[in-house]
Order: sequence, then structure tokens, then C-alpha cells
Amino acid sequence: MHSVFQEETNLRGRIEVVCGSMFSGKTEELIRRLRRAQFARQRVEIYKPTVDTRYSEEDVVSHDSKHIPSTPVDSPQSILLLASEAEVVGIDEAQFFDDSLVSVCNELANRGKRVIVAGLDMDFLGKPFGPMPALLAIAEEVTKVHAICVRCGSLAHISHRIVAGDKQVLLGEKQEYEPLCRHCYNETLSAQSATEGKLFDE
Repeated sequence: MHSVFQEETNLRGRIEVVCGSMFSGKTEELIRRLRRAQFARQRVEIYKPTVDTRYSEEDVVSHDSKHIPSTPVDSPQSILLLASEAEVVGIDEAQFFDDSLVSVCNELANRGKRVIVAGLDMDFLGKPFGPMPALLAIAEEVTKVHAICVRCGSLAHISHRIVAGDKQVLLGEKQEYEPLCRHCYNETLSAQSATEGKLFDE
């Protein structure tokens, strides 16, 4: 009878994607899988975009302060070069990379590596974010995790931005974003539209 660790050691050439809104535990789940791979004595390498410096310049850090050493990179091509000896490749905040991440992950998996990717599937407007939609399409395994809506307690659907600005990429935490379910998000948009309409009329 095989142990869980033996089964994970035997996994070869696959892509796993962990996605969801902010505060949903994506990075925590990524770290959990990578720690298990390390425990199974696999060669693990972790990468994140250089733009993500919220908690640490180098470590991948979850909102609940779990962390694991990583290598910040400017482009997905760097991962392809650096991960040549790895058996398991972890990639956090994948939405901040360009679309070449998709071909890089495919190439890594084709070389027999287990690739575990975590990222936001949607931006603050509810639109598919960066390379994430294509990664979801090509992955062998997709795990969607959820935060809790701060308004009603349902499963959160989206990372609602609560500060001004229309740039798609705005690094932030609870001061800038809140997780909302679909219903509460739509109610918020309606209220904002009504307020803007009154200001325009005035």
C-alpha cells in the first residue's frame, strides 16, 4: 500500500493550479503542497514575481504569515532556466506574470516536473486576470479556494477594491481590498453607480 508521500513522489509532469480571490488561502495551500514535497525529499524550487514585495523581498508569505523561501524573477523565462534541477516547481502570484508563463509551465511539465501555480483568477473588476485563464485550461488539476464575504458571510466571489484607482495591478491588503460574494459585489456596484449619478446630476 503506497503512502501519500510515495504517491506524490511518483507524480511526474503535471500542472496544478490553486486559484481564488484575495484572502482565500491560495498561497497557504501552495506552501502546504510544497512543504509536503520537501518532506518527501523532492527537489523543490519556488518562484514569485519581483513586483510582489508586500511581506518579503524574497520569501513567499501567506496572509496568515506562513512562509517559504523563494526566488523573485522578472519573467517566466527565468523560471525555465533556473528550475532545471527541480522536481517540483512552485509559482506564486502567477497573475502578475505575462502570458509566456503558460508555455513555460507546459514546458516544465513536459520535462517531467510537477508545477504548482497559485494566483488570482479574476481582477478587482471580475475579469480574468493575466495568464490564469489559460493555465486553468491546461492544468491537470484545478483547486478553487474561497474567502468569506465580509458583508454577509457567504463564500466570496471577488476581490473588491475599496480605494480609488483603475489600474489592474495594485498591490494591497485589507486596507485596499475586501472579499465579497457575487450578491454583495453587485449591490456595491449598484450603490456606487447611484452615488455617482447623484453627483453628476448636481
